[in-house]
Amino acid sequence: MVISEKEVMENLKYLELLAKQYPTIQKASTEIINLQAILDLPKGTEHFLSDIHGEYEAFTHILNNASGVIKEKVDMLYQNSVPAAERASLATLIYYPKQKLQEVKRNTADMNEWYRITLHRLIDICRLVSSKYTRSKVRKALPEDFEYIIDELLHTNYETNNKDLYYEKIISTIIDIDRADAFISALSGLIKRLVVDRLHMVGDIFDRGPRADIVMDKLLSHHSVDIQWGNHDILWMGAAAGNGACIANVLNLSMQYNNLEVIELGYGISLRPLAVFAQEVYQDNYMRFWPRTLQEARYNPKDLQLVAQMHKAIAIIQLKLEGQIILRHPEYNMNDRLMLNFIDYEAGTVVIDGSTYNLTDCSFPTIDPNDPYRLSEEERVLVEQLTAAFARSEKLQKHVRFLYSNGSLYKCFNSNLLFHGCIPMEPDGTFMEFEFEGEKRKGKAFMDYADALARQGYYAPACSQDKRYGEDFLWFLWCGRNSPLFGRTKMTTFERLLIEEESTWIEPKNAYYQFTDNEEACIRILLEFGLDGAHSHIINGHVPVHSKDGESPIKANGRLIVIDGGFCRAYQPKTGIAGYTLIYNSYGTRISSHQPFAGSANAIRENSDIFSVTKVFETVTSRIKVSQTDSGQIIQKNIQELKLLLAAYRMGVIKETESFHPAKA
Repeated sequence: MVISEKEVMENLKYLELLAKQYPTIQKASTEIINLQAILDLPKGTEHFLSDIHGEYEAFTHILNNASGVIKEKVDMLYQNSVPAAERASLATLIYYPKQKLQEVKRNTADMNEWYRITLHRLIDICRLVSSKYTRSKVRKALPEDFEYIIDELLHTNYETNNKDLYYEKIISTIIDIDRADAFISALSGLIKRLVVDRLHMVGDIFDRGPRADIVMDKLLSHHSVDIQWGNHDILWMGAAAGNGACIANVLNLSMQYNNLEVIELGYGISLRPLAVFAQEVYQDNYMRFWPRTLQEARYNPKDLQLVAQMHKAIAIIQLKLEGQIILRHPEYNMNDRLMLNFIDYEAGTVVIDGSTYNLTDCSFPTIDPNDPYRLSEEERVLVEQLTAAFARSEKLQKHVRFLYSNGSLYKCFNSNLLFHGCIPMEPDGTFMEFEFEGEKRKGKAFMDYADALARQGYYAPACSQDKRYGEDFLWFLWCGRNSPLFGRTKMTTFERLLIEEESTWIEPKNAYYQFTDNEEACIRILLEFGLDGAHSHIINGHVPVHSKDGESPIKANGRLIVIDGGFCRAYQPKTGIAGYTLIYNSYGTRISSHQPFAGSANAIRENSDIFSVTKVFETVTSRIKVSQTDSGQIIQKNIQELKLLLAAYRMGVIKETESFHPAKA
């Protein structure tokens, strides 16, 4: 490639900045050689998960075992030389090193010999999982305390004279100075880091399960993760931003599933003001709001009674606050969801779509039939207290900022399109049009607008009109008609709470879901987002796949993969499994379906793992290289820029500069 002086001069200012990083021909050339070599390496392994819904124990185990990949590596190395029970124990040690070490010490007579054998095996596994990366990338992943030692052990050549003795001496010294436990933990962490290059969370981290905050803590410490917001995530983002309707929905869901631990213990938000208000106002007629519990016998009936009272109190507040948003925003086209308008308060009935239904609870002491969406003074004060509590939760705010900085409404990555819910469509397969702020948008343009407005709801100046508009839009994304995260025409919260007839509970899906098995429609969506590769896919969560009924997560001839398999225990009776992991590596794409997790204590004690079944559904004729990925395109651009810099040096347009080092003089 011939580079002209004109091309150099057009980029001169940038090249002068680049020259500060690579001040000589030698340094620029070395970096080009390094980058060019990286392009020929196999692409890193990507894992895709969705709809964790606060199930932190199962999620932690899936992170620890890399969706079964670590056990595969252990078996690959040792299936012909180490018994299955020992391999299972070794895998568990990698998953839970500190806890497993305690058990090993209780049951092992000669720990020195165990340490020696185990350290050798862990180093072999490290060497295997690091083999697809450059030495530089592996060094960056090494734990600081053992960086030099691990680097030496990973790159020791046993056939070189004296190297095997050197290697053994390092191992024996680690054991002698009582650093073996720390070294095992370091090696286990390195294996887990290297085996998955990037983690994609395709939405719904929050709600239903016990501790979404623990899941978020795990994600914060992950080396490479991106998040596509789910409707339950956006709800918590709206609550953290200060939207009262989002706060009420968060509390409503938490009480519906009797999951107050994440609110009070996880995020330190006191619910005492709500409890006091609920006990005063809703002493009777709260049974319809009794919480769902998986093991009701574990709970004190009085505690469940209080939760039911609190649930009813916040549900009524939610209906009022949502009504206020709908009235503020006629562009949402949701006036049919002003449910408090359709109640006959004397008769105890409600009219929906022309039909009259009896209400299961007619006691609404805080609703004024003439002004049903006005909060009582006590409710207004309570909402202010709750809003302040959500704003003061440092941990919640930290987690939500992470969702914004590492997340988005959708993501295009390595030729795949990731989004949680849907791209709203009309029944004829065209993209649905939305009109906001006087402008009509659809497809990618609407998704980009919605992403920007969701950020405005959190980051716009406090008390500004822009912030109020963005906050309300966060609520719209949660449950608005045909929202790309919700994907339905209505959320039937009112009906589920107050009407017995289950026919009223139905939430019709957007037409997008009629096209999920239509390859042509999926290709049209991919093209809308600039993806036209033969191996491009849409990757969704949101709608659980009923695996037990024979439904496949792979749709539209492999163009769309739905990875909501039921991590949430409440969904597992419907799905028949306990979650999916989509795995995309240099050999192609496969999907693992997971069985329910018996808990970490059982895993450590019994060396039991989550049983997973893997299906390979797309392979490539030759291994995918880094050059064929998004990061590869960036590297290729960097190489071209460095070649421009070399040309500038050789033309004399930029002079080489080398820092003066007195020691070298």
